[in-house]
Amino acid sequence: MPEQPPFSPTVALLTVGRVWEAAFNAALKPLGLTTRKYGLLGHVRGTPGISFSELARRSRITVQSAHSAVAAFVAAGLVDDGTAQAGAASKLRVTAEGEALLARAAEVVARLDEEFAIEYPELTEALRLGMARAVAGPE
Repeated sequence: MPEQPPFSPTVALLTVGRVWEAAFNAALKPLGLTTRKYGLLGHVRGTPGISFSELARRSRITVQSAHSAVAAFVAAGLVDDGTAQAGAASKLRVTAEGEALLARAAEVVARLDEEFAIEYPELTEALRLGMARAVAGPE
């Protein structure tokens, strides 16, 4: 029998993350969203007037990808690009329809959070504490 590799918290966290990301994507799919689209739309809502370059930076995608995603959001009525004229800086904001979609997505997230907390209560608490420490920064 081959020897088991030592436990790796990094590999374990990546594995758990991939499993729950797949569940998250499956739950968002009926809403027409993916994890990336949900994140992009959330960034636009969280920072009204955000530029394409800032949206791309925060989402860790190219500016060209941000333009493509926003164009799809605009076509779907989820985002308004308040650019007054060609060549002007964009002023992106989420529309009422986009807000409604994000509210439905928030219900999906809450349900998945509840399922995760029930299945992994200790890990849920460890993640909460770890995030609190990460946000607080070095002591």
